[in-house]
Amino acid sequence: MKVVEMHRVSFTYAGSSDLILQDVSLDVGQGEIVGLLGPSGSGKSTLLRLIAGLEAPTAGRIAVCGKTVADRTTFVPPESRGIGMVFQDYALFPHMTVARNIEFGLHRIPRGERKQRVRQMLELVQLPEYGSRYPHELSGGQQQRVALARALAPKPSLLLMDEPFSNLDAALKADIRRELRDILRRAEMACLFVTHDREDVEAICDRSITIDAKVLV
Repeated sequence: MKVVEMHRVSFTYAGSSDLILQDVSLDVGQGEIVGLLGPSGSGKSTLLRLIAGLEAPTAGRIAVCGKTVADRTTFVPPESRGIGMVFQDYALFPHMTVARNIEFGLHRIPRGERKQRVRQMLELVQLPEYGSRYPHELSGGQQQRVALARALAPKPSLLLMDEPFSNLDAALKADIRRELRDILRRAEMACLFVTHDREDVEAICDRSITIDAKVLV
């Protein structure tokens, strides 16, 4: 099954004639980890925002799990797409504990199930004793794992990751790469992973796609 499909998608900001993406087509299968490479300004992050529903395509079609979420006549909002996203800065809430950060996206499931799901996620990312801590008490690698746990907690069909290692030093990055691949495999999660570092792709991804000059090559 194709978890996400993009067919001839183009994007330009309203009022501008400059194409950010042009005629892009790609797909990601169930459980597949796909790396998206390309130089700064090539449109990698914009592509993720289109899939997540944070932007609407100018042309083309986007489908998630076989359901059209964006085309000329359809636009499904982000909260209804079943997609998780991890950003460069992790975007953890500093005033919330680790457990509350993970629980934040679980408002749609019964309250009685939320704490169990949080415990499961803490076990998955190997931080079972850290639920009562705050983000400033964690290392960069631990914060990255909490951000991943929060994204995985609602059981999304697809995880989008935008340069999640950019704030980590080289030694920590190598450890987190191994952990991330193991976590995604255990969660049986499809993932589209944006990076400029080919070593990330080689360590984590099943295959890679390069975006250059606004098109896939």
